[in-house]
Amino acid sequence: MAFYSKIGSLVKQSISVTNGGSFSAATIRCMSSKLFIGGLSYQTDEHSLKEAFSGFGDVTEARVITDRETGRSRGFGFVSYTSDDSASEAMTAMDGQELNGRSIRVSLATERAPRPSGGGGGYNRNFGGDGGNDRY
Repeated sequence: MAFYSKIGSLVKQSISVTNGGSFSAATIRCMSSKLFIGGLSYQTDEHSLKEAFSGFGDVTEARVITDRETGRSRGFGFVSYTSDDSASEAMTAMDGQELNGRSIRVSLATERAPRPSGGGGGYNRNFGGDGGNDRY
Protein backbone atom coordinates (compact mmCIF):
# COMPACT_ATOMS: atom_id res chain seq x y z
CA MET A 1 0.00 0.00 0.00
CA ALA A 2 2.93 2.34 0.65
CA PHE A 3 3.91 1.81 -2.98
CA TYR A 4 0.50 3.04 -4.17
CA SER A 5 0.71 6.01 -1.85
CA LYS A 6 4.10 6.98 -3.25
CA ILE A 7 2.90 6.59 -6.84
CA GLY A 8 -0.21 8.63 -6.01
CA SER A 9 1.97 11.42 -4.61
CA LEU A 10 4.13 11.46 -7.72
CA VAL A 11 1.10 11.54 -10.01
CA LYS A 12 -0.45 14.31 -7.93
CA GLN A 13 2.73 16.39 -8.19
CA SER A 14 3.03 15.83 -11.91
CA ILE A 15 -0.62 16.70 -12.55
CA SER A 16 -0.48 19.83 -10.43
CA VAL A 17 2.56 20.99 -12.38
CA THR A 18 1.14 20.22 -15.83
CA ASN A 19 -2.48 21.25 -15.17
CA GLY A 20 -1.79 24.42 -13.25
CA GLY A 21 -2.75 22.88 -9.92
CA SER A 22 -5.95 21.07 -10.83
CA PHE A 23 -6.26 17.62 -9.30
CA SER A 24 -9.22 15.36 -8.75
CA ALA A 25 -10.03 12.39 -6.55
CA ALA A 26 -10.60 10.36 -9.71
CA THR A 27 -6.84 10.32 -10.23
CA ILE A 28 -6.28 8.63 -6.89
CA ARG A 29 -9.24 6.32 -7.40
CA CYS A 30 -7.27 4.36 -9.98
CA MET A 31 -4.31 4.03 -7.63
CA SER A 32 -5.73 1.73 -4.96
CA SER A 33 -7.09 -1.78 -4.87
CA LYS A 34 -7.90 -1.73 -1.12
CA LEU A 35 -11.34 -0.69 0.10
CA PHE A 36 -12.54 0.48 3.50
CA ILE A 37 -15.88 -1.05 4.50
CA GLY A 38 -17.74 0.78 7.28
CA GLY A 39 -21.00 0.09 9.07
CA LEU A 40 -20.52 -3.67 9.27
CA SER A 41 -22.86 -5.76 11.37
CA TYR A 42 -21.22 -7.36 14.39
CA GLN A 43 -22.19 -10.74 12.88
CA THR A 44 -20.14 -10.11 9.72
CA ASP A 45 -16.97 -12.19 9.72
CA GLU A 46 -14.08 -12.30 7.25
CA HIS A 47 -15.57 -15.20 5.30
CA SER A 48 -18.93 -13.49 4.73
CA LEU A 49 -17.19 -10.20 3.88
CA LYS A 50 -15.03 -11.92 1.26
CA GLU A 51 -18.04 -13.74 -0.12
CA ALA A 52 -20.03 -10.51 -0.47
CA PHE A 53 -17.24 -8.77 -2.41
CA SER A 54 -15.86 -11.66 -4.49
CA GLY A 55 -18.40 -11.14 -7.27
CA PHE A 56 -16.45 -8.10 -8.48
CA GLY A 57 -13.03 -9.70 -8.90
CA ASP A 58 -10.30 -11.70 -7.20
CA VAL A 59 -10.29 -10.77 -3.50
CA THR A 60 -6.80 -11.18 -2.04
CA GLU A 61 -7.78 -10.29 1.53
CA ALA A 62 -10.93 -9.58 3.50
CA ARG A 63 -10.35 -8.42 7.06
CA VAL A 64 -12.80 -7.46 9.80
CA ILE A 65 -11.14 -5.33 12.48
CA THR A 66 -11.77 -6.57 16.01
CA ASP A 67 -11.30 -5.13 19.47
CA ARG A 68 -8.08 -6.39 21.09
CA GLU A 69 -9.63 -7.04 24.47
CA THR A 70 -13.05 -8.45 23.61
CA GLY A 71 -12.42 -9.91 20.15
CA ARG A 72 -15.71 -8.35 19.01
CA SER A 73 -15.94 -6.65 15.61
CA ARG A 74 -15.38 -2.90 15.65
CA GLY A 75 -17.85 -2.49 12.78
CA PHE A 76 -15.42 -1.93 9.93
CA GLY A 77 -13.01 -3.82 7.74
CA PHE A 78 -10.98 -3.89 4.56
CA VAL A 79 -11.18 -5.76 1.27
CA SER A 80 -8.23 -5.96 -1.13
CA TYR A 81 -8.39 -6.88 -4.81
CA THR A 82 -5.78 -7.93 -7.33
CA SER A 83 -6.84 -5.12 -9.68
CA ASP A 84 -7.82 -1.49 -9.30
CA ASP A 85 -10.70 -1.95 -11.72
CA SER A 86 -12.28 -4.65 -9.53
CA ALA A 87 -11.96 -2.43 -6.47
CA SER A 88 -13.52 0.52 -8.28
CA GLU A 89 -16.41 -1.62 -9.53
CA ALA A 90 -17.03 -3.07 -6.06
CA MET A 91 -16.94 0.37 -4.46
CA THR A 92 -19.51 1.74 -6.90
CA ALA A 93 -21.82 -1.25 -6.62
CA MET A 94 -21.63 -1.94 -2.86
CA ASP A 95 -21.60 1.54 -1.32
CA GLY A 96 -24.94 2.02 0.47
CA GLN A 97 -26.01 -1.61 0.00
CA GLU A 98 -27.21 -3.85 2.80
CA LEU A 99 -24.95 -6.57 4.21
CA ASN A 100 -26.18 -8.74 7.09
CA GLY A 101 -28.94 -6.26 7.89
CA ARG A 102 -26.78 -3.11 7.89
CA SER A 103 -26.23 -0.46 5.24
CA ILE A 104 -22.50 -0.39 4.54
CA ARG A 105 -20.24 2.44 3.41
CA VAL A 106 -17.51 1.58 0.90
CA SER A 107 -14.65 3.89 0.01
CA LEU A 108 -11.00 3.72 -0.95
CA ALA A 109 -8.76 2.85 1.96
CA THR A 110 -6.20 5.46 2.88
CA GLU A 111 -2.98 5.01 4.76
CA ARG A 112 -3.21 5.79 8.44
CA ALA A 113 -1.09 8.73 9.52
CA PRO A 114 2.01 7.66 11.43
CA ARG A 115 1.65 7.78 15.17
CA PRO A 116 4.11 9.82 17.19
CA SER A 117 6.73 7.71 18.92
CA GLY A 118 6.95 7.58 22.68
CA GLY A 119 3.35 6.61 23.30
CA GLY A 120 2.81 9.62 25.56
CA GLY A 121 -0.01 11.03 23.50
CA GLY A 122 0.92 14.53 24.60
CA TYR A 123 0.11 14.15 28.26
CA ASN A 124 2.08 13.33 31.40
CA ARG A 125 2.01 9.63 32.13
CA ASN A 126 3.55 9.97 35.60
CA PHE A 127 1.22 8.17 37.98
CA GLY A 128 2.58 9.49 41.23
CA GLY A 129 5.85 10.28 42.90
CA ASP A 130 7.63 13.57 42.70
CA GLY A 131 7.37 14.36 39.02
CA GLY A 132 9.33 11.38 37.77
CA ASN A 133 12.48 12.01 39.79
CA ASP A 134 12.26 8.77 41.76
CA ARG A 135 15.63 7.05 41.77
CA TYR A 136 16.39 3.64 43.19
